[in-house]
Amino acid sequence: MVRFVTILLAAFAATIGMANAQSDLVKRGDYLVNGILTCGNCHTPKGPTGDIMEKAFSGGLSWDEPPFKVTAPNITQDKETGIGDWTDGQIKTLLRTGVRPNGVTIAMVMPVGFYDIMTERDLDAVVAYLRTIKSIKNTVPPPVYKMPQVFFPFPGGEKPYTEAMMSDKLKKGFYLATIAHCMECHTPMGPRGREFATKLGTGGFEFPGPWGVSVSRNITSSKTKSIGGWTDDEIKRAITTGVSRDGSKLKPPMGFHYYSTVTADDLDAVVAYLRTVPAKE
Repeated sequence: MVRFVTILLAAFAATIGMANAQSDLVKRGDYLVNGILTCGNCHTPKGPTGDIMEKAFSGGLSWDEPPFKVTAPNITQDKETGIGDWTDGQIKTLLRTGVRPNGVTIAMVMPVGFYDIMTERDLDAVVAYLRTIKSIKNTVPPPVYKMPQVFFPFPGGEKPYTEAMMSDKLKKGFYLATIAHCMECHTPMGPRGREFATKLGTGGFEFPGPWGVSVSRNITSSKTKSIGGWTDDEIKRAITTGVSRDGSKLKPPMGFHYYSTVTADDLDAVVAYLRTVPAKE
């Protein structure tokens, strides 16, 4: 009898431990998806004032560019129009490679090349959180591809980071800025794609939307043309509140309302990394 009770208690403790571990994963995934990854910035429909939250993650922004004409898809748990019938492995494959379960590659606007660096735990956390998003039935227009869709890993982020690497402040800042795909928006596009090698962080990319047309800014360490002369607090204010050094308000799709949830330690790490981005005028 004593042995049976002992086994029962051990099984109960193991179940509780697994539940707590899953809960921790969901919390981490919530922090990533609704914060640093800004997933809703593309996948949630927009109105003149921003996200339409009652339709969160059910399909969002549209692009009609030379490589494609696409709308950010529904990533809720709806099994017909979302990703509810995808396996965890299929979601991870898409995030790592850009390939859907049907073998079709998604549009290059999805920042897949910035997710190669993601730790295995964070990848698990994202999937765990996506499973909690309520199902919303919403069919978006099918994608139109005008050329093959190809993904290239962000320089320096070609392989998954380990948890141990996150103890280094600069590495952590690079990691966070990478999965936040900051340089996707803040690096101009050339004939062969983003010009990371020569114009990293120099801005100039245009974003039309319900807010009008916004242009990404230079975020290199230049003291005359960028944020090199800003204080840490001024950079953090711009990231988390959308208020520039001169008090002007930044426009979407800058995801400041997502970044407002980023922890103080993570913000410190991101700013430390931005200080190392080579100055470009």
